Amino acid sequence: MPSTKLIEGLQAMSLDASPRNVGMLEHYLDLLEKWNAVINLTAIRERERMITLHVLDSLTAMPWVNRVGRLLDVGSGGGLPGIPLAILSPQMAVMLLEPNQKKAAFLRQVKLELGLENVSIEAQRVAQWHPNLKPFDRIISRAFSDLVEFTSASSHLLAPEGQWIAMKGALPTEELAKLPNHLGFQSIPVNVPGLQIQRHLIVVQSIIPADPQDATAISRGTVGEPAGMSQKSISPEPVSS
Repeated sequence: MPSTKLIEGLQAMSLDASPRNVGMLEHYLDLLEKWNAVINLTAIRERERMITLHVLDSLTAMPWVNRVGRLLDVGSGGGLPGIPLAILSPQMAVMLLEPNQKKAAFLRQVKLELGLENVSIEAQRVAQWHPNLKPFDRIISRAFSDLVEFTSASSHLLAPEGQWIAMKGALPTEELAKLPNHLGFQSIPVNVPGLQIQRHLIVVQSIIPADPQDATAISRGTVGEPAGMSQKSISPEPVSS
């Protein structure tokens, strides 16, 4: 029987998850619990806390990746946030990049058992990974590194009009101050149902447009305040399953 906490959390976040979506999220948690007993995927052992701190927290990024064609999850670990996002966005191609071979094996098992045809896995370090693939529209990270390392290590994989999304706790003021001048940013507070601590999405994009006539380029942000991104670039898309 689906978890009431999971269903209520999805509803509180206005995520229109189908019964199949919910079942897949539950199956993912089953696998996470099973494999976590063998390899260290997460320090969180209680399923109810996994729902809040892993699944619902990961899905706070949905409005900023919904309807995106290609998403790269850097340092995916146990599949967070990539797996929950892939479940609710089956039309989006999701690449999970995880250098640890045991964790990558877990991700392949999740893909197999859940039938996630939109998910691919590579056991590579992002800075050394130079695939012959189309660039990614969004590059996301939940616990990879600080913002400067995250953006610099993965810049060769981002599409010209693409954005980085860093999932953070408290506003990372010092990290934002260290971003190079050619990057603009916006800090977006997000709420996770059942979680009473600060969470933020940091959306980063080059302020130098591919086309010099492009008036939608974002401007340099001010630390602690929303950056001057265009409404077009930061507005979340309507979420549907």
